[in-house]
Amino acid sequence: MTVNSSSQRNLLVQSLLADGRYGSEEEVMDEALRLLVERDAKAKPDELRNAIALGVEDADRGDLAPFDPKATLERIRSGQARGDGQS
Repeated sequence: MTVNSSSQRNLLVQSLLADGRYGSEEEVMDEALRLLVERDAKAKPDELRNAIALGVEDADRGDLAPFDPKATLERIRSGQARGDGQS
């Protein structure tokens, strides 16, 4: 794989190497990718907490549709668990 990088990014990588924090450009990339994966993994629980908070706010306002278990199961099975076509 070839990665093209701006001069600013190259300077940052070279600085990290010069400081001795990493032994190679590959180590820098591995760490950057590991941090991205970690960040993305943390984002999903945050999204779930936000969705739950919105649901609680709707419930507090009394703004809920009657619960229809069959329709809910159909939406889940069709991949439309949020009701807006996105799952």
